[in-house]
Amino acid sequence: MMEFIAIYWWRVLVAVVVAYLLGSLSFAVIFSKMAANKQDVRTMGSGNAGFTNVLRSVGVVPAIFTLVFDCLKGVLAMVITILLIQAVPFDREAIDALSPNTQYTYLTIAKYMAGAFCVLGHCFPIFFGFKGGKGVTTVAGMAIMLDPFPWMLVINLGVYLLVLIITKIVSISSISACLALPISNFFLTFFAIMKPTEATNDPIGIGFVIATTVIMFLIGAFVIFMHRSNIGRLIRGEEKKISAKKKEKAA
Repeated sequence: MMEFIAIYWWRVLVAVVVAYLLGSLSFAVIFSKMAANKQDVRTMGSGNAGFTNVLRSVGVVPAIFTLVFDCLKGVLAMVITILLIQAVPFDREAIDALSPNTQYTYLTIAKYMAGAFCVLGHCFPIFFGFKGGKGVTTVAGMAIMLDPFPWMLVINLGVYLLVLIITKIVSISSISACLALPISNFFLTFFAIMKPTEATNDPIGIGFVIATTVIMFLIGAFVIFMHRSNIGRLIRGEEKKISAKKKEKAA
C-alpha cells in the first residue's frame, strides 16, 4: 500500500477531486428548475434531490433525465480516473516498472476511491449548498465501470428491481441493493478476479479483495445512512410507494 501512495498519490488526488466536483452537479435540481418554472425540487415533495422525488414532484421526463445524468456522473468519474492513471505521461517509469496485475490492482482501487467521492459529491454538492440526493443512481454508474463487467451492476440492480417489484417502495429496494454491495463485491473480486491469478507468476492478493470490499461497504453504509429519514418513515409505516406526478387537467 505504501507503494500505491508513493507512486499514485497525485493521480488519485486529482481523480477524487474531479470525481467529487462531478458528483456535485445536481441534475435533479437542474432539470426540475428547467421543467417546473425554475422551482427547486428540494423545495418540493420529500425535499430530496434525486430521481424518485423528481418523478413524484415534477414528472417522468425530468426524472428520466435525472436518472441518466446522475448515473453518467459515476461512469465519467471512473473514466477520468482510468485516463489519469493510464494515459497521463508524467512519472510513467515508476508505474511501468510494476507488474501488470499490480498496476491493475492499484488502478481498480483508485477507481473505487473516485466512485466513493463522486457519491459524496452527489449527496453533499458544493455547487448546491451541500444539499443533494442519496447516491443510489451514482453508485449504479460506478458499478457499470467495475470488473468483472457487467456482473457488479447486474447483481445489485437485480436485487434493487426484485425488491422494488415486491414492495413498490424505492427506499427499501435502495437499502437492499446497498446491503448487497459489499457481499457481491467480495465474491466477485475473490472468485472472478483473484482466484484465476493464483497459479500465475503475477497473482492478485487478498489485500485487493479486502480493500475494494471495505470501500464498497463504506459506500453502501453511507448511502443507507442518507436514507435515515426513509427508514424512520418505514418504521412508522408512512413511506410512500413509487408513483409519478400526474398531469394537471386544463381548466
